[in-house]
Amino acid sequence: MDALTRHTTMRFTLQPTAVQQQALWRHAGGARFAYNQALRLVKDALEAKKADESVGVPWSGFDLINAFNRWKRSAAAGVDEQGNVGLAWRGEVLQQIFEEAVVDLGKGLQAFSSRRKAGTKAAGFPRFKKRSDSRQSFRIRNKESGGRSTLQVGTDEEPRCIRLPKLGVIALRECTRRLRRMLRKGRAKILFATISHRFGGRWTLSLNLEAAALHQAMRHDERAAADPIGIDRGLLTFAVLADAKGREIERIEAPRPLRSALPKLRRRSRDLSRKQKGSRNRHRARVRLSRLHQRIGNVRRAFVHRETSRLAKTHGHLVVETLSTAGLMRTRMARSLADSSWAIFARLLAYKQAWRGGTLTLADRFYPSTRRCSACGEVGDAVPLSVRTFHCRCCGHRLDRDTNAAACLAQYPGEQFPPVAAKQAETQNVCREESAGAWAGPAREPRLDEAERASARRPRRAVLAA
Repeated sequence: MDALTRHTTMRFTLQPTAVQQQALWRHAGGARFAYNQALRLVKDALEAKKADESVGVPWSGFDLINAFNRWKRSAAAGVDEQGNVGLAWRGEVLQQIFEEAVVDLGKGLQAFSSRRKAGTKAAGFPRFKKRSDSRQSFRIRNKESGGRSTLQVGTDEEPRCIRLPKLGVIALRECTRRLRRMLRKGRAKILFATISHRFGGRWTLSLNLEAAALHQAMRHDERAAADPIGIDRGLLTFAVLADAKGREIERIEAPRPLRSALPKLRRRSRDLSRKQKGSRNRHRARVRLSRLHQRIGNVRRAFVHRETSRLAKTHGHLVVETLSTAGLMRTRMARSLADSSWAIFARLLAYKQAWRGGTLTLADRFYPSTRRCSACGEVGDAVPLSVRTFHCRCCGHRLDRDTNAAACLAQYPGEQFPPVAAKQAETQNVCREESAGAWAGPAREPRLDEAERASARRPRRAVLAA
């Protein structure tokens, strides 16, 4: 394994037999049971601590594992017909699923306590999981003993399969040739596997991999990062790419799966509402509706993955704008925004550019790309969405609205604009007075981990210097 590594995930669809499917349900139920029982131990300890301050409360993942292991071997877990003390069915499932479920509870408790201490918005206390409304899943760690991994992908006789401990060999729907080649050459290592059940009826397998960095021939050189390409995201057109000179490179049209499936989605939702609660017909209607939602999500994710991989492969320097998707989702454009997958697009593009050694620049959220002229740099008034052609009142430059915004984004790395109300800056505050007493440095560019996570309100506002 090289020094530079990357973490990625590969997902496959399981095709279990009837016996294997029962075993998968048993393991998913065991993970849910361990989570709920560990949470019950935490709540009991918290109640006991109110009467006696010396009572310890298991809070971390390690303490929760020890507490659950003591409980499952005690008389509180039950006694079987032969008189053996402890959880009777614990030998029917893999013991790792208990530990991984309890570790997830520990992470939730740590998030709850850390946010309370930081004084920010408090995270909710973990709640009990139900089979009806929670995703049925469990996780298995990959252990190596004698140079052999517990998770074996493919065999010489059947390449589309995986061997899981306690579950045996389960067939896969997709081919594992690429993964087996990476494992054989030592360029990847399986960390753990997550098996989850979709409400539509399918079992999926997600393998978390620690893979080696991409080959140097697949990475961008320094010359590729010299020419930035701006990406302007929209609703009518998913994205428009242009360079700093205002030349449009390409337009990407979105499939809009939600808009296409909306009539069928309404019919199936109406059918579900007309079924009697608790009946078998209502369960079947829920499955049909869930499969349609799952298909919409699959089409959207496949489109975003395909386009981000292509853009990261062909362009070494990309510039996108930081958008407040949390605030925009509270407007009347929420359905179209959700169908466009703006936030997913930026997140995938960020790590794929990093894999290939490219550069992704995040333009400031208040950078006036839609009001600025890409030819002379003049910033005009706000342009309504119905106007699709940008016309500069200073130089008379005319260009498509989206193309002009993408060209302005491509020019962003060379722009310096101070924040509003900066000390001794040539800007004015809301009272049209010269500001004083604030820092006069340039506005800070957001980091990659801050992309698409901006809240609806910001105390700082930046404008482009004239």
